Amino acid sequence: MTTPARPTFRFNNSELWGGVLGLALGIFVIRAGLHLKLGSINDPGSGYVLFYTGILMCLFAASIIVAAVTEGGPTFASRWDGARWTKPVVIIAALMVYSVALDQLGFLVSTIPLMLLLLRAIDPVRWTLAVPLAVLAPLGVWWVLKRGLLIQLPSGMFEIG
Repeated sequence: MTTPARPTFRFNNSELWGGVLGLALGIFVIRAGLHLKLGSINDPGSGYVLFYTGILMCLFAASIIVAAVTEGGPTFASRWDGARWTKPVVIIAALMVYSVALDQLGFLVSTIPLMLLLLRAIDPVRWTLAVPLAVLAPLGVWWVLKRGLLIQLPSGMFEIG
């Protein structure tokens, strides 16, 4: 009878470092909850939920660390093999342009081209569906925010919206 080989411990185990990062974040959340005062279960303070959320985060992170050490895990390089970067880069660039154009052009004039780009370039949808969605979805959101909830949206230099 052969015993299964135990995986060797590696420092470039991406799950190990993800668990360590999660543990550090959980400890930060616990400290923030303690700083805000816990209170009691009958009279919770502002840090009550944060504190217990941090404890859960630490428990989950510890389980990830234990699994990474005992079972091994993928390396950082293997996580990025075969990654396709073009679509995320296009989305980031489009959102950067959108954030600049939103104030100058207004909500409707800048959101409709963004929606059209996302619908056609990122996850291709046929034109007969993309154009109505790109126009009607921002118009619907504009109507709910502007007319229904009375939230002021940027109207831009064309004063549309």
